[in-house]
Amino acid sequence: MRWGAWRPGWVPADPTSRVEPATCQGCGCACDDITVTVREHRIVASERACAMGAAWFGDGRAPSRATRDGQEAALDDALSSAAHLLTHATRPLVFLAPDVSMEAQRLAVAVADTCGASLDNVSAATVASSILAAQELGRATATLGEVRNRADVVIFWDVDAERYPRFAERYAPDPVGLYVAAGRRDRRVVSVRVDLAGWPAADETVDIARDDEVSTLTVLAALLVDPGCVQGDGPAWAHARTLADIVTRGRYAVIVADAEPGARGPDVSRPSGRAEALWRVSHAINHRTRGGVIALRAGGNRTGAEAAMTSAAGYPMAVDYMRGAPRYRPHDGTAMTLLASGVVDAALVVGEARLIDQAVLAGLMQVPCVALGPGASGGPLAGSRVVIDSARVGVHEAGTVLRMDDVPLPLRALVAGPPAARDLLATLVTLVASGHRRRAGAGPGATL
Repeated sequence: MRWGAWRPGWVPADPTSRVEPATCQGCGCACDDITVTVREHRIVASERACAMGAAWFGDGRAPSRATRDGQEAALDDALSSAAHLLTHATRPLVFLAPDVSMEAQRLAVAVADTCGASLDNVSAATVASSILAAQELGRATATLGEVRNRADVVIFWDVDAERYPRFAERYAPDPVGLYVAAGRRDRRVVSVRVDLAGWPAADETVDIARDDEVSTLTVLAALLVDPGCVQGDGPAWAHARTLADIVTRGRYAVIVADAEPGARGPDVSRPSGRAEALWRVSHAINHRTRGGVIALRAGGNRTGAEAAMTSAAGYPMAVDYMRGAPRYRPHDGTAMTLLASGVVDAALVVGEARLIDQAVLAGLMQVPCVALGPGASGGPLAGSRVVIDSARVGVHEAGTVLRMDDVPLPLRALVAGPPAARDLLATLVTLVASGHRRRAGAGPGATL
């Protein structure tokens, strides 16, 4: 089945069907060359998918339950209870978790706007420093297609290859590109090792002590802008000179760095200033050649949540609708800080709760919560006030997602499953708006 025959909401009807291309959301690479075999409404194979992708597709089985206070409930009753909880809260929170479409994310933003809630997503707890650095400094980056077609110098900066299994095959350094006709043979690959084992099969490896990482990046930016700047000594200068020479010999040089936590191990956090230093290098590269910095992201349409919030509210995270117009509060208004302060009295979580940061998840468990997402009834928020299982975009529901380089990709439904998240949220928007109108009509004392 090719794209020309696809339509939104399409689900294979034949007992055995081959669906191609299908798009995987297992990691931020969003590989869109997968062939999925569906037999008797179950996924039985996902060709070309890595182990992470195969696990993400699963077999298509998914729960489809709605509960209220731990008891089975009709879907309409569960949605009405969710709307009542959000409408009567004085400080509600809407939180966007992964594995929902941009269409659903936009409707979740509408819920937050309608009930005057705080609005946040997983990025605030994972990549906030990178987002803020990009806002303050700007950034020079590229699509993964540009990397594939142009990059002849690729520097993997302390990247765990196992977190992005098909990056090398799909984007760099392996594939043939428009301006790298010999593929891997036309590329110079460097692995910078700080905390991790390094990128396999690199042409050369540069080992940098953790305490020297930010200073090396800072010196690298300086040398790329002005090769004749005052020279220093020490490891940071030596490493920076080596890397500056490699970058300037390329026609198109990219530094690939992981923006997500966890790549350096559960107990290792990134040093302060790393994100700022990387974005400064991204600009400096273009003083001597062309290129930029690629920030690797995890899967589940995380960048889609940032884009959906930005398109509606102007900001990618930590938005507050309490005063009617969106305010940006990245330092004191994230979900983590609000939950820790105890001001949140109701929350709506949209998406896969298993992928939420543990600190945020612990806070959500302490407030009356509506959990709406894939596998919600079996996830960590299964004991919430209202729980509604929804479809997983790309498996049970069609929709649009963003790859980690902000390129939009259409996803299709492969098998039948729970109700679509966007349909549930559309109903919830209507119920919340109706509830607010009723409260406003009850008199000044009842107006939020």
